Parts: sequence; structure tokens; C-alpha cells
Amino acid sequence: MPLSFDPPVVLAPMAGITNRAFRSLARESARAVVGDGGVGMYVSEMVTSRALVERSEESLDLVTFGPDESPRAVQLYGVAPGTVAAAVRMLVDEDRADHIDLNFGCPVPKVTRKGGGSALPWKRDLFRAIVHEAIAAADGRVPVSVKMRKGIDDDHLTYLDAGRAAAEEGVAWVALHGRTTAQMYAGTADWESIARLKEALDPLGTPVLGNGDIWTAADAMRMIEQTGADGVVVGRGCLGRPWLFGQLAAAFSGGPIPADPALPEVLVTLRRHAQLLVEDYGELKGCRDIRKHMAWYLKGFSVRQQVRQALGTVTSLDELDGLLAQIDADQEFNTVVGEGPRGRTSGNRRPTLPDGWLDTCELDAEAAALVAAAEISVSGG
Repeated sequence: MPLSFDPPVVLAPMAGITNRAFRSLARESARAVVGDGGVGMYVSEMVTSRALVERSEESLDLVTFGPDESPRAVQLYGVAPGTVAAAVRMLVDEDRADHIDLNFGCPVPKVTRKGGGSALPWKRDLFRAIVHEAIAAADGRVPVSVKMRKGIDDDHLTYLDAGRAAAEEGVAWVALHGRTTAQMYAGTADWESIARLKEALDPLGTPVLGNGDIWTAADAMRMIEQTGADGVVVGRGCLGRPWLFGQLAAAFSGGPIPADPALPEVLVTLRRHAQLLVEDYGELKGCRDIRKHMAWYLKGFSVRQQVRQALGTVTSLDELDGLLAQIDADQEFNTVVGEGPRGRTSGNRRPTLPDGWLDTCELDAEAAALVAAAEISVSGG
């Protein structure tokens, strides 16, 4: 089945990052290059199915989209098939989403220690049940996709079995991050695993999207060429670089790829990001939120330490403007820095799992009780 959006580029859901402001900024970047059509898909922050069904204020905010957002894509986390189905039904019945993506890729210990996230596909029956119930609840009204990792570690890989199961259940596509839970974000993504999954799912007609180590538009093109993937999912590569989506749109359309901006344009983008956050959350909360983005935007540029530190505690747009005015803007983009990793790079540690989790691929009573608690322990995001 073909992908329902073009170009085949997806903004990966990232907690605390891919809120309405960032999604709008990324979309603006793509539209500036290719116009209103062909801007890709921009997925919300992860929301837990239980919190959504219970209608927590935070979860409802996470699935509230701006008027210019289409398609509205929600990433849903869940461990109980019935609860996931209820959340999907709610999203569709209340016209809150045009696409639902199921999270089976989260590697953080607070999720995996109770069998959720990237640990869950090890339990084959539970994984299939969740996908089955989600698709049944959507009832053909919106597409459902799956995002996952290779497996728990190199000795406990799940992506081929899970990918086939998801395809057989009728997902719109499968996205694979070419790392294991144990790797977290360290090392190099295994693009060969994406190629193997693509080969396995081709007979079933299910598209495969590749994720991992896409720092530039050229990286995305190399991934497509090397793996045969039908599209790409971009996460950390766009941190402090929302214009990457314009470059990706240009690359997939066959046009010239815009150069990375010099510092004056970077500062304009940073200020625009802050403005969007303030419009959505109010000045104090919006300025608090932009703080985490400062180091990403300014990576590779020369900025006085005093100014960098002050930007990390900014509380108003006026204060932000004053600090940005103190930066020597006569600087070109550092392409060497820009082409390298951004965001989290930690990993290569033993996964945190429930006791006995790896003893069997089937869900026994003890494991079922642990998994039931996993969703409760994860907040709305």
C-alpha cells in the first residue's frame, strides 16, 4: 500500500520537543521550500492510552492540534489491548486524529522495567493483540502505524517477527529505529536491519520507514538508497534545526537542497520558536520551554559564556531579545558540527526489564501483572 503523505518524511515524536510550536515551525520550513503541498507528517508527543481514556488535562492537550495541522498524527503508548482500543476509539470518534502511531520503541528504563515500550514486542502475543485491537477500534476510519526498535539487545531481536505480525494485522506502515533498547542512543544505527525488514515486508505490501542517524537531507537519501525504505523518520537530527524539513522536502522532490542558514537566520528561527511557544503556553512557560533548545540552535557558533548561561534562564521575550542582540551574528553555519549527532547519545547499557522477562516470548500471569502497571507509571507524555 502507498504512503498517504508526501514527501515520505515523518517528524518523530519526542517528549517535551514535538509540541504544537515545534511542529508548526517544522511545517513552515517545508512549506517555504515546496509550498502548501507535500510537507510530510509531524507526529505529536507520545500520549498514554490510559491517561487519554481518563481524559487527563495533559493528555488532552497533547492531542490538541493547531488549525493548520494536517494530517493530525498522534503517537499512542499502551500496554493493555483493551485500553489502547478505547483510546483509539476515543480519538477517532471525537475526530481528534487523522493518523495513529503505536509506540513500541521507547527505551527509557521507567517504561521498559515494567515491560512497556521497546521491551514489549518480546511478548509476541501481547504485541499482536495490541496492534489487532487498535486497528479494529480504528475500523478503517484512520490508518494505524507502528514504530519500534530492533529488539532488546543483539541476543534478543524482535523486529522481523514484530514487523510481520504488524503487517499481517494491517498497519499502514512499520517504522524501525535501527538500534536496540540496550543501545539507547549510542553508537551507529544499523541501517542494514531496515533493509532486512523492508525485504521481509515487501511481499505483504507494507511500507517500511527508516529511523536513526539522519542528521542531514543527504543522510536521508543515503538511507533510502542503501535500505530501499519507503520513507524516513527524523528525530534528534532536527533539534535546533527545524529547517531540516525544508531540506528534506527539497531532496525528495528532486530540487536543490537549501544550504544551512548563517547565524542571523538561525537567531530569527530561534526567536520565532520562542514566539510560538509563548502564544501557546503564555510568556513564562513558553520561555521556560525554549531554554532547552538554546544549546541545539547555537551549537557550533561562538557565543560568550555569559550570554549562553543567561539564555538558559530566560523568562521573557524582551529578555531573550536583549540577549540575542549581544551575539555576534556575523557567523556562517558550522557544517561539520551540523552534520554530527545532536541530543542524547547515551546508551550501551544493560536494559532494565522485569525479572524473568526474557524467559519466554509469551505473556504469563506474572508478566501480565507487571505490564498492567507499566502504563500507569508513565505520565500523559
